[in-house]
Amino acid sequence: MFFKKIHIRLKIVLIMLLFFFLLIIGKVFYIQVIQYKKLNNYANSLWSRNLPIEANRGKIYDTNGVVLADNVTTTSLVLIPNQIVDKEKTASLIASILNVSYEDMYKHVSKKTSIERVHPEGRRLSYEIADKISDLKLPGVYLLKESKRYYPYDTYLAHTMGFVGIDNQGLSGLELMYDKYLTGSYGAIKYYSDAKGSRLNLSEIYEQPQDGINMTLTINFDIQSALERELDNALSKYNPDQALGIVMDPNSGAILAISSRPNFSPSSYENYTEEVINRNLPIWATYEPGSTFKIITLATALEENVVDLDNDHFYDGGSVNVSGATLHCWKHGGHGEQTYLQVVENSCNPGFVNLGLKLGKETLFKYIKSFGFGSKTNVDLNGEANGILFDVNKIGDLELATTAFGQGVSVTPIQQIAAVSAAINGGILYQPYIVKSLNEPETNSVITLNEPKIVRKVISEETSKKVRYALESVVANGTGRNAYIGNYRVGGKTGTAQKVKDGKYMVGNYILSFIGFLPADKPEVVVYIAIDNPKGVTQYGGTVSAPIARNILLSSIDALNIEAKNDGMEKEYLYGAKKYATVSDVVGLTATEATKKLKEFKVEFSGSGNIVSYQSPSAGSMIYEGETIKLLLKEWLYVNTY
Repeated sequence: MFFKKIHIRLKIVLIMLLFFFLLIIGKVFYIQVIQYKKLNNYANSLWSRNLPIEANRGKIYDTNGVVLADNVTTTSLVLIPNQIVDKEKTASLIASILNVSYEDMYKHVSKKTSIERVHPEGRRLSYEIADKISDLKLPGVYLLKESKRYYPYDTYLAHTMGFVGIDNQGLSGLELMYDKYLTGSYGAIKYYSDAKGSRLNLSEIYEQPQDGINMTLTINFDIQSALERELDNALSKYNPDQALGIVMDPNSGAILAISSRPNFSPSSYENYTEEVINRNLPIWATYEPGSTFKIITLATALEENVVDLDNDHFYDGGSVNVSGATLHCWKHGGHGEQTYLQVVENSCNPGFVNLGLKLGKETLFKYIKSFGFGSKTNVDLNGEANGILFDVNKIGDLELATTAFGQGVSVTPIQQIAAVSAAINGGILYQPYIVKSLNEPETNSVITLNEPKIVRKVISEETSKKVRYALESVVANGTGRNAYIGNYRVGGKTGTAQKVKDGKYMVGNYILSFIGFLPADKPEVVVYIAIDNPKGVTQYGGTVSAPIARNILLSSIDALNIEAKNDGMEKEYLYGAKKYATVSDVVGLTATEATKKLKEFKVEFSGSGNIVSYQSPSAGSMIYEGETIKLLLKEWLYVNTY
């Protein structure tokens, strides 16, 4: 019995030992096999160190592939304090190269940290300074390659593009709005060190950074260049308080160009005030539009059939009385008897007051809101304003009358161009947009494509056709003559809006605007220009802004390959006004023959000989009569014939 009990106990002990043995085997298996990767990574983290490698930020392109925002490689200083043998010497040498105090640098080299960035003095180093530090070959001192944002065209699209900080993070504009897409993922050089930080003689591991996603805009670089040039010229010529411009495809809402003045350089944004860098005027500014707003009143009146442009008449005596207030026409004494087409051509305020009163406040404001005023367009840019409209329930005839000709309402430029696009494109209001697509960084293949977004149908195609007809007549026969382009059909409307300060209209201080488009029968491009308080010039939109818009339309013709049309309205020339003429081809002619053929122009010769070998402007150009044609002469001109 005794031995039997011992035998049983031995069995129990053996079973328990076997159980514990199996537990140990299981634990070892769990650690060595199942948790191997996790524990190995944990171990590596204890004795490995990472030197970060910055990824390139996604590039930004125009619609044709022109790079608008790129990256350049720079060098930055990184310290591994535990690897620095002589901290005093290291601090002294680097401090002298970077031109910083020894005390500050000693704090960096003595810091109780695995990796120390010298910020900001050690960031974005010049090649010369980087070479000097490299030549020292100091232990624990490393130079890492970093990416720096580069804007090839400097101030172009500054407010819209925005800028990045020293760590390549987006701080404003598209750089901020799309930062999560444009920002890439850091890589690293991984090395191994002991507990004291001394580097171990083990192989380094390179983890490649992942570049950010590229972005393609709807911007056309050639048109953008024209807009930037014209605004710079306006700044130089007129010294305005501000200036802005937008160019848009009226059939999609795609923004082809956008800019404003004053502007800034994104690469050195810290040198400018917040008032400059944070004011993207085309989407942020609100002001009374003036006569460009008459397009909306016109479209509403035509859609509601309250007026016939050719057959209905209006007598303008120079002013009109509404609710005890006298509203004047810009022309002293008025325009007299007119058709309503002439009312539009002449931008006659009393005529548009009459249209507004015929429509009534409920109808006019219904269309104003339907055209998008009073609410954001939801363009894919930050900082957009709403604009301000009268409360239709709290206004009388006077407010209705002033609204009809663009006074008393507050709009944004982006609202203006979107609304007018709807008035001329067949009646469809599109949501403006500037980001065309997001693209894969290596192949630039499309990841996400933005399509045009229709907001609503506002007016009929028939009404839109009548609006285009009226606005083409404005350019051919009315206040927009300075936007006329021979062999192309141009439509447009001038605007001269008195500025408001502290609730009162300012004397002699206006925002001069023009909105123009072509071809007038089937618009492909629309331009909006606003010049705020130009100096030394008669302040009318037709004299200041219309010629600027014309130049941009001319550039757009080439950029978009718009075909010429000779079936438009002939320009009505006023007494004393300049006329356009076509430049003849005189290459190969004698100087005498060329002079006779260019009798409408001044001719300026250069070179020697008697045969024209080159002319500027080129044959077929439309320029004002009396302007200078430059001809280069040679002794003879040889032409191969076969």
